[in-house]
Amino acid sequence: MITEYKHIVRIADSDLDGSMKAAYALTKIKGVGITLAHAILRTIGVNPEKRLGFLTEEEIKRINEAVKNPSKFKVPKYLLNRQRDPETGEDLHLIGADLTLTIRSDIERMKAIKCWKGVRHALGLKVRGQKTRTTGRKGMTVGVRRRRK
Repeated sequence: MITEYKHIVRIADSDLDGSMKAAYALTKIKGVGITLAHAILRTIGVNPEKRLGFLTEEEIKRINEAVKNPSKFKVPKYLLNRQRDPETGEDLHLIGADLTLTIRSDIERMKAIKCWKGVRHALGLKVRGQKTRTTGRKGMTVGVRRRRK
């Protein structure tokens, strides 16, 4: 059975290149990494080495459902990007615009409660404990001036 080649495949509101291997094409969706892509394809029984353009409509439909709700397809919890969600307490996996909006709301919540990470975000400084003496400089004063002797 020869399937018709599709140059562009639409999965999870993203247009993906049909010439890429299935696992690597899924990584073009915001919120899906290579490990999760391999896990999804393995659980639904699709070869990760197969080109995305040669997949059947049924396989694409199953991939779409699995990307949108990976916990339903027995993907391990540690691969999900929002474990123990603060609002619902459930293990979720967010993709695309939902992920962007949730991250933005998390940062706004940290700013509102004035936790350390929120203060660092508000000031535009590094948040995760990186050094700031020489890196992450912005604006006019980038170089270091020597003191006159």
